[in-house]
Amino acid sequence: MRFTFVTLFWPLMAGYFEDSILKRAIAKGLISVDSRNPRDYTKDRHRKVDDTMAGGGAGMVMMAQPLDDLLSKMKEESPDMHVIFTSPVAKPFTQADARRLASHKKHIVFVSGRYEGIDERIVELHADELFSIGDYVLTGGELPSLVMADAISRIVPGVLGNADSIESESFESMLLEAPSFTRPKSFHNLSIPSEYLKGNHSKINALKKRLALAKTKYFRPERYLKFTQRECDEKSIY
Repeated sequence: MRFTFVTLFWPLMAGYFEDSILKRAIAKGLISVDSRNPRDYTKDRHRKVDDTMAGGGAGMVMMAQPLDDLLSKMKEESPDMHVIFTSPVAKPFTQADARRLASHKKHIVFVSGRYEGIDERIVELHADELFSIGDYVLTGGELPSLVMADAISRIVPGVLGNADSIESESFESMLLEAPSFTRPKSFHNLSIPSEYLKGNHSKINALKKRLALAKTKYFRPERYLKFTQRECDEKSIY
């Protein structure tokens, strides 16, 4: 899996890949990371990449020409690249999207906007998909790009030491993940549920299911309702 980040501020992002799981994934050749800067493609002698907003309005907008030249050249070099723009107005990025992209794409290009956004014509010309990571506004698209790259990378075979751990994580099913515990058995008078310590895996799994249901009902009631409705629908078939 190759990730290319189109950004004005690669130094803000580079450090994220210099430690822990993603660093090891790069060392093993499971993922690769590179960047392109739109300033390298501007025709302005001051390397300007933004201009005032057409029709008036506060702030500046990233100009079409540098990004168009950059992405067009990249497309010539890598015809199969999949271009993702980050945008607060796009559809939410989900675990299902991470799985799909990890399974079906080999080169993903994240385009990170800045200022008041990117000239919409560039989005129309070059975007394969647009994603948001939440209903809030950030100073740029670098953080959303990192979030998505991290989520996708974890699903690439070999990146995680224990691939089975993915299956039990939140959002791999409709339920949130059950609470996790480790030693000591008691901490500040709070104990690990006794069933976890008895070694009966069928009972442990049943307890985890109940705890996952309770957690989902409390934190994400809309997911809980969908899950219970699906359970009812499946039972009605039989």
